[in-house]
Amino acid sequence: QVQLVESGGGLVQAGGSLSLSCAASGRTFSSYVMGWFRQAPGKEREFVAAISYSGGRIYYADSVKGRFTISRDNAKNAVYLQMNSLKPEDTAVYYCSARTTGWNMPDLRRTDIGSWGQGTQVTVSS
Repeated sequence: QVQLVESGGGLVQAGGSLSLSCAASGRTFSSYVMGWFRQAPGKEREFVAAISYSGGRIYYADSVKGRFTISRDNAKNAVYLQMNSLKPEDTAVYYCSARTTGWNMPDLRRTDIGSWGQGTQVTVSS
């Protein structure tokens, strides 16, 4: 089982940027597909971005495409989410997730599988 710890959240004005990090420990990090999800108050958790084992394949939700960038460093057991041009609707708790289901599109967006961190709050003011 992999353990995940997110960091880097905070308060930023609309149009600003934040960079999130997720540190992993436990089983071999490079064997996991990694993803970022978010959950806004009163809403269900939703998919944000995913990255394959080596980083060669990346998939974004339409709502963040062109603004967010996911990356990973397998040598550091870490995955990152660079968020630019932030909007108030990006306000949420952001979670990273690790899964061994492979690069399977339907599974990438699922919120009921995988290992999860405790989340980090991102607040974007207007």
